[in-house]
Amino acid sequence: MAIKKQYLKSKPVCKVTFSVPAKEAKNVAVVGSFNEWNTEATELKKLKNGTFKGTVDLPSENSYEFRYVVDGTYINDEQADSYAWNDFAGAENGVLNL
Repeated sequence: MAIKKQYLKSKPVCKVTFSVPAKEAKNVAVVGSFNEWNTEATELKKLKNGTFKGTVDLPSENSYEFRYVVDGTYINDEQADSYAWNDFAGAENGVLNL
């Protein structure tokens, strides 16, 4: 998995690209505090090489909790900036610091 951050000079926004290698998966989405944990809001697109990829524009100077949903299973990104315990989920979420 990979996270790429591209800060825009013209406005306080960061383009965050999420990449998840999941050749066998049918659906991959990124959910988090930036999309109210909606599993349909930010679905990633499957590329020919089997990687799912998508870009989200997020306001910079913030932190966001997030996870991936791979065919209904929630997983964390090992490249998250940090992790935060979430009582509702009963698990740690990845944290993205922009």
